[in-house]
Amino acid sequence: MAQSAHLALVYPAFDAAAFLASAGLGRRIVQLAPRQAFFSQGDPADSVFYLQIGRDEMTRVMHEEHVFSDLFLKFLLGRSMRIQADLVDQLFNSSEKRLARILLLMAEFGRPGELGDSHRFIPKISQETLAEMIGTTRSRVSFFMNRFRKLGFIDYKDRIRVHQSLLNVILHDRLPDDDAENPPITALPGGRPKRASVFPAGTV
Repeated sequence: MAQSAHLALVYPAFDAAAFLASAGLGRRIVQLAPRQAFFSQGDPADSVFYLQIGRDEMTRVMHEEHVFSDLFLKFLLGRSMRIQADLVDQLFNSSEKRLARILLLMAEFGRPGELGDSHRFIPKISQETLAEMIGTTRSRVSFFMNRFRKLGFIDYKDRIRVHQSLLNVILHDRLPDDDAENPPITALPGGRPKRASVFPAGTV
């Protein structure tokens, strides 16, 4: 018991809250304006960020401001559903579909009731990072990216631009080959022509 008391005097208890609330060696406090971004996906990950929000104040706002609490709970529910969807995606979808899904999510396509643009740029991201996100190799990501580009689903120079047509990778189990010809014309009842959707069996 005496030894414990002696150690407490020599090594006082570490106050995590005080440490994070003050500037010091290797750390600094940054004041941010409303809606100011301090980190964007694709930026160099060379720091650890700790966002200070007082628990008591957060609890008070949750109880008193029902609009905010509804928004916060909606966010938590959406986050939980996203994690479940990520797990299902990892377990059951091919790496090609996982890559297409990540690109579409980054481009924010597919929100309910949203029309939006036919194509959108996504933040700068390397093929190595994409490979880590979907659980495959960089060479496979490069192969799929080139395939998506040849099929007109994406294009990129400095930044990747995702076309809404990339949704075809998610909606269909098979996609046409890069050099696929136009599908044959068939006839609907009544003699009206219809173009058939033909997908080869040897898709990657």
